[in-house]
Amino acid sequence: MSGRFLNRREFLKAAGTTAILGFCARAGLGRQDTTRRKPNFVFFLSDDLGWKDLGCYGSTFYETPNIDRLAAQSMRFTSAYAACPVCSPTRASIMTGKYPARLATTDYFGAPQPDTVDRHWTKDKPLLPARYEDRLPLEEVTIAEALKEGGYATFFAGKWHLGPEGYWPEDQGFDINKGGCDRGGPYGRGKYFSPYDNPRLPDGPPGEHLPDRLATETCKFIEANKDRPFLAYLAFYSVHTPLMARDDLRAKYETKAKRVKHEGPDWGKEGERQVRLVQDHAVYAGMVEAMDQAVGKVLDALDRLDLAKDTVVFFMSDNGGLSTAEGHPTCNLPLRGGKGWLYEGGIREPMIVRWPGVTQPGSVCEEPVISTDFYPTMLDMAGLPARPDQHLDGRSMRPFLQQTNRPDRRAFYWHYPHYGNQGGSPGGAVRMGDYKLIEFYEDNRVELYNLRDDLGEQNDLAMKMPDKAAELKQMLHRWRGEVGARMPTANLSMRK
Repeated sequence: MSGRFLNRREFLKAAGTTAILGFCARAGLGRQDTTRRKPNFVFFLSDDLGWKDLGCYGSTFYETPNIDRLAAQSMRFTSAYAACPVCSPTRASIMTGKYPARLATTDYFGAPQPDTVDRHWTKDKPLLPARYEDRLPLEEVTIAEALKEGGYATFFAGKWHLGPEGYWPEDQGFDINKGGCDRGGPYGRGKYFSPYDNPRLPDGPPGEHLPDRLATETCKFIEANKDRPFLAYLAFYSVHTPLMARDDLRAKYETKAKRVKHEGPDWGKEGERQVRLVQDHAVYAGMVEAMDQAVGKVLDALDRLDLAKDTVVFFMSDNGGLSTAEGHPTCNLPLRGGKGWLYEGGIREPMIVRWPGVTQPGSVCEEPVISTDFYPTMLDMAGLPARPDQHLDGRSMRPFLQQTNRPDRRAFYWHYPHYGNQGGSPGGAVRMGDYKLIEFYEDNRVELYNLRDDLGEQNDLAMKMPDKAAELKQMLHRWRGEVGARMPTANLSMRK
């Protein structure tokens, strides 16, 4: 970080709230009503939940009454994006306000590096993956650290997956950590049921269900800190593999699946992979509903403690639904592809924001936003100084939430220089307005889509609109240079 940024940070930490509010007033940042308490934040982040996996987003098989109720009280975004089609990079983007390419955190932590790919199934692919950083740098000022400096109590529960011990939530600005470690899933003896064998979450009674336990821990924190502003960040392990549900919910959806009649095929092809075209996986449905029940438990606690009116609630997923591998549990139609792909099914997410007194209940925003935007938005809501040297790639969503926005003409970028477990290959993408270009790094081939007319990305316009394709490709290449994006390299062993 620059010296100027460190000096400002040290000044604010030393001077306390008075200096922070004074700085805000001089800079014209945030609300200046110092008699009002700063808003609390509850942030729900689901894992591998697809854009169509909630009732409020059109699912008729999965049942999500609590999140649907939240959506009815909130603004629902229809073009919200994860910064990457896999988990760790998106989670880092939320914490830092930066694109994964800028941080070089471009794959899930634990994926093969170029010098370890010989022990991985991708060893015979044409490209070696770009080298990535496998931990969130401690030098980054996370959103938790920024809010903590502003007087917030901070809490984390669930999946972290942003580095080894020493880089866990308690090292990145969270006062309390319940379950956040280096694992990408619940891989203890009981997996989603106690015993969890999690170094930051003591086992509960035998058979205790992980989503409910994480919600309980979140409620305890909220009640203990009800008299001060807080950030409660609940990052579910759900609905990531392993696919396993409570017996009662599995049985419920097995019965429901027998009544479902589908028009059209159950399966299709995406590249060399099978892709699920229907939502009828009983175990996955049970996992979705259990996650929804956990969300409801936390929302009910806010109501019971009379905190809902003072609390901003966010709901988001870290990447698209898993449709082409590892059980193929969900379908993302009308979006193409899913987790691990740069098509919309891999990066477009359900996103809901409830800001009491600001967001209009039941409102919908069609303007694109991305996961880097949470950081400046939360500072803006809290009346805390912006940190432009930190959240370089985010913009406050306040104008959208207040419905005072003008059309946003910025571009959105993705860089995934890796082979995904789900079948995707190294590539990058850019969206500008209605148009989206994907570049495939194996052969530099591009595809161009008009998302307004072709949400399912079925009609490639690259040959019909070569000037538009060239314009977006140039933008993508320029951006990669600006952020220092690391590229994959030729796999020389394939040429022998």
